[in-house]
Order: sequence, then C-alpha cells, then structure tokens
Amino acid sequence: MNLFQWIGNSTLRFVGEAGRIIILFVQTLSWVFRPPLQGREILKQMEEVGVRSFPVVVITAAFTGMVLALQSFIGFKRFGAETMVGTVVALSMTRELGPVLTGLMVSGRVGSAMAAELGTMRVTEQIDALYTLATNPIKYLIVPRFLAAMIMLPILVIFADVIGILGGYLVSVLILGTNPTLYIRRTWNFLEFGDLYSGLLKAICFGMILATISCYQGFSTQGGAEGVGRATTQAVVLSSLTILISNYIITAILF
Repeated sequence: MNLFQWIGNSTLRFVGEAGRIIILFVQTLSWVFRPPLQGREILKQMEEVGVRSFPVVVITAAFTGMVLALQSFIGFKRFGAETMVGTVVALSMTRELGPVLTGLMVSGRVGSAMAAELGTMRVTEQIDALYTLATNPIKYLIVPRFLAAMIMLPILVIFADVIGILGGYLVSVLILGTNPTLYIRRTWNFLEFGDLYSGLLKAICFGMILATISCYQGFSTQGGAEGVGRATTQAVVLSSLTILISNYIITAILF
C-alpha cells in the first residue's frame, strides 16, 4: 500500500504542478499585449537572455559542429561517403542540435537567474508589495522575461547554426582534407528552408518553456535562502527535461 500511495501522491503532485505552470502560461499570454508595453525592461531582459548568453552558445555550437564533422567523416569513410559530411552537419545543426543545445545552455544560465531573482523577491515579500501597489506581478515581472526569451532564442539559434556549420567546415577542410567547394555545394544542395524554419519554431517554443517554468519556480519559492536554491535547481532541471520532451513532440509533428 505504501508503494501505491507514493505513486498516487507523486502523480497528484505532478499533475498539480503541471496545471499551475499551464495556468501561469495562459495568464502570461493574456497580459502580453495589454498596455503599457514595458520597452525598457524588455530590452534589459533581452540583453540578459541574448547578449550575455552569446559567448556560451557560440562556443557550444562551434565545438558541436566540429566534433559532429569529425565523427561523421570517420563513420562515412567506411562507406566512401565522406562528401556527405557537410550535409549531415548542416541538417543536424539547423533541425536539432542548434535549437536544443541553445535551449539547454540558456536554460542553465538564464533560467536559473530568473528563478533565483524572482525567488528572492518572493521570500523578501517584494512580490506581495506589488499587489499592495495595485501592480500585477505577472505583467511587471514575467511578461518582459517571457518576451525576451521568446525573441532572443531564435536569434541565438541562428548564430549557433552558422557557427556550428562553420566549425564543421573548418574541421572537414583544414584537418580532414575535404574539398571545400564540394563541401559547400553539398551543404546548400540538401539544406531547405523547412529545416531552418523548424529549428526557429523550436527555439520560440523553448524560449516560452524556459521562461514560464523558471518564473513559476521563482514565484512559488518558499523557505528562505534554502528555498531559493531549491527553486533554482528545479527550474533548470524541469526546463531542460521539458525542452527535450517538447523537442520530440515538435519533431514528430513537423516531420
């Protein structure tokens, strides 16, 4: 009975948590287009989400493209298909690795910061003070972060795709001795607009996911400094898992 009780309690907690996150997501969407538009705060959050995440995203994408080219070349060499390395790198970066790795990196860097900042505001009763000032905390705190993540994730993914493909090109041409003209031709011949579109669509969804989950964890923080640390950890873990799960769902729908 204890086992069934644990399963039941865990299921109820999961369903309740998921329901509260969905409610917060719907409430955030309802406040997005209501005036006033907080342009200064949105730009500040865009800098935090996009500009300050740029180095880690670029480094991750570059070495991912490089190791992908290296492994693909080694595997394809057994079948005499070394000329397809550029195609594999381009399709892998634009469809999957670019948006997913960018989402995970930004989730770890920005999602934790969102949860920690809002969690600190919760335990110090700053969020409660907003209610006394007749200010909706969702509009004031969550909407700018939500919009910034939704806007900047696709931009970061574009840079990640370009840098990843360039990293694969450098390894293939300079180290493995692939013909550069053939590499570029193979890349452009098989790369379609739908591949880029699917990756950018995933990036928008990942931005909404990580912003919503991170802000929810911050808003629901309890227990002082220990609760803030717990909320930060849960924000990163839950955002990363949700991004990976939603990536499969979106891929299954699009392809």
